[in-house]
Amino acid sequence: MSHESLWQVGASYLNHCPEFGRAYLEHYVERIPLTTEKIAQKVLRLCEQQELYESARSICKVMGMKALQNGRLGSALSWCLKSKDSTFATYLSEKFLTEYTDRGDFSNLDIIDNLGPAMLLSNQLTFLGKYCEFHKMYADGDFKAAASLLLSLLTARLAPKSFWMVLLTDALPLLELDDVIFSSEQTYELMHILEEISLCDRLENVQAANEYKENKEDNKSESKNKAKLEVGKEKVELLKIGLARNLARAIVVEGNVQT
Repeated sequence: MSHESLWQVGASYLNHCPEFGRAYLEHYVERIPLTTEKIAQKVLRLCEQQELYESARSICKVMGMKALQNGRLGSALSWCLKSKDSTFATYLSEKFLTEYTDRGDFSNLDIIDNLGPAMLLSNQLTFLGKYCEFHKMYADGDFKAAASLLLSLLTARLAPKSFWMVLLTDALPLLELDDVIFSSEQTYELMHILEEISLCDRLENVQAANEYKENKEDNKSESKNKAKLEVGKEKVELLKIGLARNLARAIVVEGNVQT
């Protein structure tokens, strides 16, 4: 149809055809050009009213992919939640976490903060929602709750392994507070996780060294890898010191409480 609004006339006509109208309507809505989000929302509403649930999911997936291609992660996540596509939710969650690693903050924080039960769509989305909840607790000064949530994200293995060091780094300010936030038992848990990360890093470094020998990377790539390795070592050392201090303080506090 030449005018973008005439699709509504066609849809209304097919909706009133008693015999084959519904079947034709289902095929018809799939061919409506979704040129704007406004049109997509109208078509989606029509599908929901006529109980064309597969068509509705298809529209949400198409719009979610369009938003992602245009670099609008928040809009992509919004459409993804409507489609209930767990695979896409996982992919978008990883995109948000990569963005956080690169920038140090989240875009579209309001959408993530208000996920509610929708975060259960995938494990990665659950982690994303809970991680934002941790930051909110920390910002509100609820340090005990923030520490408990941070630890649970690590011990429950809900966090992607590639994100463990980010979480441990987030624990550093909590370890340096005047009040003891992590108990001795919690500190031992964090130490265990740090040791696991260090072991994985050592294995990866050996593998990277072997690959370098085989592929003979250029000096620029080698220098970049060495710089990254040094930063990682510094973080590990800071965490070891912070955890050791906190453990000593926690043992003293817990001993005083018992006596």
